[in-house]
Amino acid sequence: MNSNDVQNDQTRPSYSASGHAFRFRSIRKAELAVACILAASLIPGRALAQTTNMSNQKSDTLSAAAKRKVQKKMVQLGSDTGEKRTARADARPAKAINPQPGPFAKFENLRIKGLEVNLPGPADTLVQDKGGIRSALAEIGIGYIAWTQNTYVNNLLPNAAKSTIANQLYSGQNPTFYTLNYMMVTYDLSRYGIPDGQIIVGTEQQAWTWQPGGPDRWGINTIAYYQTFFDRKLELKVGYLMNSYELAGTVVGGNPGANVFGPSSNVLYQGGMNFAPAPTPTLNLTYHFDDRLYNKVSFQRSTSPDGVFAHITANSTGLNWSTANAGLLLLDESGYRNSAAPGLPETWLRAGVGFNNSHYTNLASPTQSRADENSLYYVAADRQLWQSHVHDAASRGIYGGFSVMGAPPDLNKVSQYYEVRLYAKGIFDSRPSDQISLVATDTVWSRFAVDAAAAKGNLVHRDAKAISGTYTAHLGPGIYASLGLTYIDHPTSITYTPQIGHALNFSASTSIFF
Repeated sequence: MNSNDVQNDQTRPSYSASGHAFRFRSIRKAELAVACILAASLIPGRALAQTTNMSNQKSDTLSAAAKRKVQKKMVQLGSDTGEKRTARADARPAKAINPQPGPFAKFENLRIKGLEVNLPGPADTLVQDKGGIRSALAEIGIGYIAWTQNTYVNNLLPNAAKSTIANQLYSGQNPTFYTLNYMMVTYDLSRYGIPDGQIIVGTEQQAWTWQPGGPDRWGINTIAYYQTFFDRKLELKVGYLMNSYELAGTVVGGNPGANVFGPSSNVLYQGGMNFAPAPTPTLNLTYHFDDRLYNKVSFQRSTSPDGVFAHITANSTGLNWSTANAGLLLLDESGYRNSAAPGLPETWLRAGVGFNNSHYTNLASPTQSRADENSLYYVAADRQLWQSHVHDAASRGIYGGFSVMGAPPDLNKVSQYYEVRLYAKGIFDSRPSDQISLVATDTVWSRFAVDAAAAKGNLVHRDAKAISGTYTAHLGPGIYASLGLTYIDHPTSITYTPQIGHALNFSASTSIFF
């Protein structure tokens, strides 16, 4: 999901029209293993050459046989040390172990650090390094990324109960358009001896034809300081952050440009997690036990307990220290993650809990004073099921995953959320960086909120189910276009009328990175 398509608990549906974290670590052991194998293979070759020089009786025949034997032993395909294959006669030559750095390698240290999502690098932008502007800024330690997402959503069903924009109840009930625009700048502090040190400053502007979906705003999305300690075992990031890009991993496939609409669970946001239009003061600490196992703890000022719309309305610039009734949110996530490598499928397992001492309205006793100590939990997993191009592009293939989230029903309108996803990256050779996703969700409403609405004589539903299919085409460097179709059973929150019991939303979106 896109972290910016978070819906107002009062009026927005459980299924968002907008989509929303990832750094991959290289496996040094594999490189060392391959180097050792090559060195070991050279020894018999040299000994054989010496023997051939000593005996001239069958020099030509022996030389040819030796070459074939050495070549057969030397070729080891892939970087997985547990998987060694002998090359066929028609096999492609192995890649160089130490390839020369590309023209964009000098920008790697200037990309935004500490994120779980994989924002495109400078090579995958529209402007790349045209005119040498990016290189000139890099010389003085400055990097940047900017992008725009523009999305159109419309319910295709004939009985969609179209209304005026003012009375619209969910995204797509009337044709809905929104634009999200970002600009983020980094400054490299490692040049001053600070390990991986970086300052990040960003801004976000958004506009919606349906205001409860947004609302319109312009302000900051990040003002942060980042560095590492103890040989990168510990990461620190502090400032005004957007944790939706740093925890839980809600973006299907990891690339925000390839997933701009889709499922959106309100569990994280009603629990107080900050995101791009609603950054709050935050301290994140991540400890890496090894290259795969980690624990991340976050101390953040909660967003408004009255919902996303109320928070953005009260603090549109994002610079306010706090909003009314907002307290402290503590989040802790533990996870296991490895990036895709030849013969090693990508795997990401994570689980998190959150505790929030903001002043929430008690849905079981709404006339009483506000309650404290809200909480949430989530468990999620993603696994690469099949690698379509094992040796040259290990991340391409088919993936599966699921998410389960929950929160107390007396303090939260969404008490449970379930998601199952199947997605593919680059399965067509002609479209190696396209993405396809199929996602099914079930959002369960608080029984206290449902019973209260039913007592007033309203038609109510206990949950909202949805299934979404999306195809994202990578049209060129920095240019993505997505088409999606989403069926939603009960797109409104808790109450409904027979005319708005179902929706079939068509979505079209473009994402352009600069």
